[in-house]
Amino acid sequence: MEHIGLGMGFRLGNRHVVLWLGAAMALGLFAQLAHAQQRRTLSGHVPPAATQLQPVDRLPGSTRLNLAIGLPLRNQEGLTKLLQQIYDPSSPQYRHYLTPEQFTEKFGPTEQDYQAVMDFAKRNGFRITATHPNRLLLDVDASVADIEKAFHVTIRVYQHPKEARRFFAPDVEPSVEMNVPVLAINGLNNFTRPHPAGLKIGPHQKTAHAHPADGSGTGSTYMGYDFRAAYAPGVTLDGSGQSIGLVQFDGYHTNDITDYESMAGLPNVTLTNIYIDGFDGTPSDTDGNVEVSLDIEMVISMAPGLAKVILYEASSNGVPNDVLNRMATDNQARQLSCSWGWGGGPDTNADQILLEMQMQGQSFFAASGDSDAYYTSTSTNFPADDPYLTSVGGTTLTTTGSLGPYVSETVWNWGVEIGPSEDGIGSSGGISTSYPIPIWQQGVATSANGGSTTNRNIPDVALTADNVDVIAGNGTDYGDQGGIGGTSCASPLWAAFIALVNEQAGTNGPVGFINPAVYLIGTELDYTSDFNDITTGNNEWIASPNQFTAVPGYDLCTGWGSPAGSNLVNALSRRPDALRIRPVTGFTATGPVGGPFNAASQSYGLSNAGTTTLSWSALNVPSWLSVSPSNGTLTVGGTPKTVTVGLSPTANTIAAGIYPANVMFADLNTGRALNRQFTLEVGQPLVQNGGFETGDFSFWTITGDPSGSLSLVDDGSTFGVTPYDGNYCADLGEVGSVGYLSQTLPTQAGHPYLLSFWLENVDLGFGTIPNEFLVSWNGTTISSQFNQPAYDWTYFQFVVVASTNSTVLQFGFRDDSLSLFGLDDVSVTPIPTPQFLSVTRTTNTIRLTWTTMSGLVYQVQSSASMNPTNWSNVGGTLTANGSTLSASNTFGVATQRFYRVLFVP
Repeated sequence: MEHIGLGMGFRLGNRHVVLWLGAAMALGLFAQLAHAQQRRTLSGHVPPAATQLQPVDRLPGSTRLNLAIGLPLRNQEGLTKLLQQIYDPSSPQYRHYLTPEQFTEKFGPTEQDYQAVMDFAKRNGFRITATHPNRLLLDVDASVADIEKAFHVTIRVYQHPKEARRFFAPDVEPSVEMNVPVLAINGLNNFTRPHPAGLKIGPHQKTAHAHPADGSGTGSTYMGYDFRAAYAPGVTLDGSGQSIGLVQFDGYHTNDITDYESMAGLPNVTLTNIYIDGFDGTPSDTDGNVEVSLDIEMVISMAPGLAKVILYEASSNGVPNDVLNRMATDNQARQLSCSWGWGGGPDTNADQILLEMQMQGQSFFAASGDSDAYYTSTSTNFPADDPYLTSVGGTTLTTTGSLGPYVSETVWNWGVEIGPSEDGIGSSGGISTSYPIPIWQQGVATSANGGSTTNRNIPDVALTADNVDVIAGNGTDYGDQGGIGGTSCASPLWAAFIALVNEQAGTNGPVGFINPAVYLIGTELDYTSDFNDITTGNNEWIASPNQFTAVPGYDLCTGWGSPAGSNLVNALSRRPDALRIRPVTGFTATGPVGGPFNAASQSYGLSNAGTTTLSWSALNVPSWLSVSPSNGTLTVGGTPKTVTVGLSPTANTIAAGIYPANVMFADLNTGRALNRQFTLEVGQPLVQNGGFETGDFSFWTITGDPSGSLSLVDDGSTFGVTPYDGNYCADLGEVGSVGYLSQTLPTQAGHPYLLSFWLENVDLGFGTIPNEFLVSWNGTTISSQFNQPAYDWTYFQFVVVASTNSTVLQFGFRDDSLSLFGLDDVSVTPIPTPQFLSVTRTTNTIRLTWTTMSGLVYQVQSSASMNPTNWSNVGGTLTANGSTLSASNTFGVATQRFYRVLFVP
């Protein structure tokens, strides 16, 4: 029996095509047929650990267990087809979601099948405790003796291999008569109980390496409006009219929530409690009640205007799928979050419930876990690895201070941040051992990011999971204890962010299951305008010392990253553009004057994701490029049109230089265009033998006193210096005077370049002082080090500008203590001139997006005229962390305004 209670707070006053995943993935409806007894054997009910253990007892036959018997969905083919249409912008059914009643009518088990399972339960002495309106689950209470007889198992007791308790589980997989339509049975084992995904309390004493918190909470932890300042700056949306549903297996103290709202200056948001499986809402004295308070406080911080927060609460002995199914059949909240785990995956009953949520337009988020990288079976991490939800990892956030804007993020990993005492605490991620890779993730997970091309990769996205203030436990302010860490913070924050998206979407929404759209956004040219791409840190630990590391784009630490405010709100809420182009990149062609060039062409597939025939044309094509065909029409849902962009014969006649171009593919129906960037580098070779992989100083000139020189190209066998990369590095040592290593580079006068290299100061046992290391660019010293202690491989980069068409790059070195410097991976890269990709205007605000080079700094300027003396800065400088940057400017009542982007050396 379920009970509903109300807890009232006191109020103080796209452009992306969504390709669907296919509903039939991994549901695994029925297992094998036991011919002799005409029974079906169901799979997934015996924990793998139980097969490796000896039972210590048998569960008494009089013990009663609560079970949820699942029935299979019907009309799988029709479900898959409709699901594709609902998430396909070219379909008339796009975002035309079903109600729970419609879903049950079309795809739920029939009334006859449901009655057959009820008859089976009664026939075997089970007591029916609850029925579900979608007929996916039947809740029963039964004695162990009756359960064993009905499902042909023996319930054994085992000593838990990791916890100080015993657990029960069947000795074999259960089986049922052929005519009983049962999919799976929840509650036959308690190997894993519902528990917070890994909620962690910050250490009182952090090391000097620990990241400082920058928030407005106790101890400078983050709370309240800090999250909006970082992830939704300037966004006026507050979740008005939206409700958020939270999965919970404990209660909470209402005074903790009102205290938090008061301390953070938040409005009082209505809380509605729905009690499930006999729970009465009484909070425990464990981390469970902290988890519940944390979830509530996070969602109201990001979306303070919510209509209500609905808590679906069971006890730690409750059946998780009862909670999930109530959320689906209620369909009262469009955004849902789960910061709990209960293992046992794959769970086909849960998969079906999550599919219903997708059909109804509900977005479900789950914390990925707080144990760093997965290193064994992910079955104990369920539901985090389920492909029918959005898995959320964690970051450590840096802002400018209390209520300050976003500065940066790195992977949350206390083993790195704090030290070995916290090893194994951080953002969980990895490869599912339970589910195959979904279609929307294919082509994204590669060897470059450590992902799997065959199995589901986790997480999908991330948000802050460190230094978070929480008030819980009947008055405890956890900011006094160093704050809370955990992806339990990140998941509800994401759900609340989607409440902002759905508020903006209005009648065009809700956005529903976001993964297909998110992964499409991730492959777009302007991805880093929509997401904060986390590229530093890792979730490695002692059990997984080499996996995983954050990289540009998708990775198994933080997925695609965290939301970048209004850009992502806009990208997810609006209908995607009809014109689609793949791939998203252009090419850079490099070669000597007259050719040949290292790249000649790139083929694209143009398609129409709209609802009417589309006319297109290629615009802004330079003379050194050709586009074939250069225009045409695209039918709705037709085969993609192949368009080839290649070098024209004119490329062989162009003088030395760097020539960027942005070819525009315009939708002539709407006037909108998608750009692809191309660069022709003529007579601009890179540093030759910058990694010394020839095994010698080929292409370099080395000078100095031979009698005092220790310089050579080494593979590590001479001085024991391990190259940073590849097989060789340069060992540079000179006693008594400065030695030099130089190379003359062809450059273009007035053009900027990025100079980078890796350097190590090696102590050979005699100390390192005195020493010096110099870097000069065409005779000008740009870096000098004197009397430095030993240090490991360190990355250096400089922005330099060529003053002539031939530039000398030179390194100077001296080590009087018979030590040396290791030098590797020297590179000089031309920096392309910023090019505008798009200019959009909304009322009196203009938004600019332009090409960038990661790590470099840019400045937007504006002027009322083209007079070069009248330009003024628009905001501060912007540092690129990807291939594009965007900026907005409000121009008021001005009749005209000119803009330009400058590169800042």
